[in-house]
This record gives sequence, structure tokens and C-alpha cells, in this order.
Amino acid sequence: MNHRITHHFSEQLQQHHIDVTDVMLEQFETYYQELISWNERMNLTGITEREQVYMKHFFDSASLAFFLDMPAFRSVADIGSGAGFPSIPLKILFPHLQVTIIDSLNKRIQFLNHLISALGLKYVDAVHARAEEAGRLAHHREKYDLVTARAVARLNVLNEFCLPFAKVGGYFAAMKGTNPQEEIDAALYSTNLLGGKMQQVHAFRLPIDQSERHIIVIEKVKQTPKAYPRKPGMPLKQPLVKP
Repeated sequence: MNHRITHHFSEQLQQHHIDVTDVMLEQFETYYQELISWNERMNLTGITEREQVYMKHFFDSASLAFFLDMPAFRSVADIGSGAGFPSIPLKILFPHLQVTIIDSLNKRIQFLNHLISALGLKYVDAVHARAEEAGRLAHHREKYDLVTARAVARLNVLNEFCLPFAKVGGYFAAMKGTNPQEEIDAALYSTNLLGGKMQQVHAFRLPIDQSERHIIVIEKVKQTPKAYPRKPGMPLKQPLVKP
């Protein structure tokens, strides 16, 4: 384990009042090793250098907790999680979370199931499904306190993928890079239609390279109409726009 990198990682999180135990640091290191090992066989990430993974994946994932009260949430759905971001780093740091990961690629689900076992995580379920299909199932629809998505699609598409999973009174947090104001403006119609209300956009920069990050927080204020999400492929092909 590179103690300089892990110490800096831990120090940066502590500045945001997140305590990182030795057990958590061991889990993050196991995560890194498994990610790099599996990445040789399948494309999980283009970022492989240790410090970059810790900052651009692990720290970036944890950044949701800078702006949202993670201890107050119980159930989290991570849509299009890929290699487990942001939900697995959040689960490591906040073990009480009950996490459901939805991803459409079975190979990624195989990696995630292996990772969940290697990290010794409980109450994490990796589901092979498209968001449009899972969001219609009774045991997923409007069942989660927090729904997350990181760099999956534009917001007017993400709203249809994610808002059906959030319970009324819950939240959807979309993690973005550069200023997403144009996306937000284009997604106001779908936000309202699908039961959401724009709450706040949080901006910050990652340590070291100062990469720009934004977190869009949408509150679920009413139920999503039964017609949504539409059938698989439709949200991407025909994003919801004001008629």
C-alpha cells in the first residue's frame, strides 16, 4: 500500500468531516487492486494510475457526502454504476447504506459481485438490468432514499432513468464534470414531468489537478407518472422535451 497516497486521501476526506478507518483504507486498496486486475481483461476504467484512481474515482465518489447527509439515508440505488462509482466508495465509508446497483452490462455485474465479496460488503445487490426495465418493477420503483448516477448521460435522459427509482421525499443526485447549466435548463421539463424539483447545484474541484465537478440535487416531490420510464432505448433516442 502506498501510504503517501492513502494518507493524503484520508486527510482530504477528513477535511470534509468524513473519518476513514484503517479497515476502510484496506478496503479501498483492495478495490484498487481488483479494479486494475480486472481492467486487464475488460474495459472498466481508462484511469489506472494509483493516485488518479484514489482522487478521480474514490474521492470523487465520496464527494456526494460533502453536500448530502449520508447518515440520514438508508437505501441507495446507483444507476449505470460501471465499476461501482459512486456507490461502492460510499458503502465503504458509510457501511449502514443498503445499496442496489443497476447496470446493463453483465460483465460489469460479474466484476461488481466479485468486488462485493472481496471487500466483505453486506447489503449490496448488483442487478443486471436496463434502468428503463428495472424502474418499472414494483420492488425497485419509488423505493430508494437516494438515487445516484455518475457520467452516464445528459440530465434530460438521466431523469427518466433515475427519478422512477426515488421515493417521494427522496433525492436524485447527478454527478457531472464541467458546468451543467445548459443541461439543467434543457432538463427542467423532464424534471417536473417525472416528479422532481430542482434543489441545488454544488460545485467543487478535485484535489491535485483541480478538475471541475458539479453535483445536481433533485428532490422527488411527487410520484412519477406510470408511463415512465418508456421502453428501453427511448429515453436516449427521444429525450423528454417540452412540447
